Amino acid sequence: MEKGGRVLVVGAGIGGLTAAVELARRGLSVTVVEKAPRVGGKMREVLADGRAIDSGPTVLTMRRIFDEVFEAAGKTLDEHVTLDRADLLARHAWTDGSTLDLWSDIDRSADAIGTFAGPREARGYRRFCEHTRKIHELVEGTFLLGEKPSFLSVVKAFGTIGVGALLKMDGYRTLHTALGDFFQDRRLLQLFGRYATYSGSSPFSAPATLNVIAHVEREGVWLVRGGMYRLAEALCNLAVELGVTVRTGVAVTELLVESGRAAGARLSTGEVLHARHVVVNADAAALVTGLFGKAVRRAADTPGARSLSAMTWSAVAETAGFDLVRHNVFFSDDYAREFRQLFDEDSVPSQPTVYICAQDRDDSGLSPSHEAASGERLLCLINAPASGDRRTFSPTEIQRCEQAMNEVLRRCGLTMKPSAPPVVTTPSDFDRMFPATGGALYGAASHGLTAPFSRPAARSRIPGLYLCGGSAHPGAGVPMVAQSGRLVALSLMQDLASTPQSRWAAMRGGMSTQ
Repeated sequence: MEKGGRVLVVGAGIGGLTAAVELARRGLSVTVVEKAPRVGGKMREVLADGRAIDSGPTVLTMRRIFDEVFEAAGKTLDEHVTLDRADLLARHAWTDGSTLDLWSDIDRSADAIGTFAGPREARGYRRFCEHTRKIHELVEGTFLLGEKPSFLSVVKAFGTIGVGALLKMDGYRTLHTALGDFFQDRRLLQLFGRYATYSGSSPFSAPATLNVIAHVEREGVWLVRGGMYRLAEALCNLAVELGVTVRTGVAVTELLVESGRAAGARLSTGEVLHARHVVVNADAAALVTGLFGKAVRRAADTPGARSLSAMTWSAVAETAGFDLVRHNVFFSDDYAREFRQLFDEDSVPSQPTVYICAQDRDDSGLSPSHEAASGERLLCLINAPASGDRRTFSPTEIQRCEQAMNEVLRRCGLTMKPSAPPVVTTPSDFDRMFPATGGALYGAASHGLTAPFSRPAARSRIPGLYLCGGSAHPGAGVPMVAQSGRLVALSLMQDLASTPQSRWAAMRGGMSTQ
């Protein structure tokens, strides 16, 4: 018998793959089952006009988490992927023709903001950077990288870290309200308010603690050569090297519970995989709504209000009129209205903010691999409500959304001419890929003071059943999802330490597809 019994990981997203690596390097026998043809989950790659385009996460921060995962397994991240640090974080544009580049270097950004909006706003930016640095100091170890705290445990921390420190976390007011302490320019309020959308939330409802994302991004944004999907492949390859069996193209239809604890899963093929421990790398809503069977519906609480979904266009296109860099944001005229339409009216904004990842470009413009004659690879994204399980978008509605997007881009100076019809992904498409979510890409929205404490912890209510991914603690985003996988491994190993152990056994890893 293997040490601790077999571990079954359901879902080969970044969280599931990280958990598999962490458990396999500790000597456990691990099998990963993924319903999609390829691993990666939301870190996906699609073909448009014959060229591969990253069509999921496009920003890598906190690379040290992945460095630690690979080093703990006796490897290095640099052996598996090539990363280039980005100096230019993003180029921002408004329909009045103004543009602003934000840099990882504080002085360079402050100078740019001073030229853009005046010396008062530049001073405000420096104060904002110091404010977010202090938030990061307080929340990194206790929340971002640690096991899930409770609201009660934070309240009890009054006596340990003091009321002043808790106030510096800035969770008692909204992100938008807090930004008013530093910026008066409407455009800068939009720019820094956008960080709420990194967790699929509204800056008008999310706690100001989320301003910490701005600090995390300043600490380093990394470009993965060949695309972000290479990182998912690297994690999978590392898992296989460690003996993990990865099976793609086969779904789990039911999670099994025997004698009150997890016991394995029934697959779409009819096969039953027995396991002493089961890690679910899927949205917690899939458990609660019964998609994995009645026996595990009580494993987690009903998730809160859904986070944002998106509509994306993956395309190869010729561009003109605007100097794109890797990451570009084109803002709408009325940010408050945009989020009212998203969250209150459950509709795609009539004038959306547009994000474009120009994947053949870097900080300075075109990369050596750019093929000007055949166009460049673009991922265009607008936020959308997570209503994909309640409605589908007709071709006419998709065309209307595309026209609204192109109108914002045109007013900012950018025109695009696709070489072939783009590959469009709607909230209903995301819901099919990630069931029970409605297309929500970040789990529950981070709205309200207690929102950070409402995500499920690594341990579910059913012994032997664990949760990881963007809907679990510590939250959405590539590094946080990887950290959720690490926390699962830590919790599982702690639970194993409290029970009798069986002897070790070497296992051969590998990939299989159905």
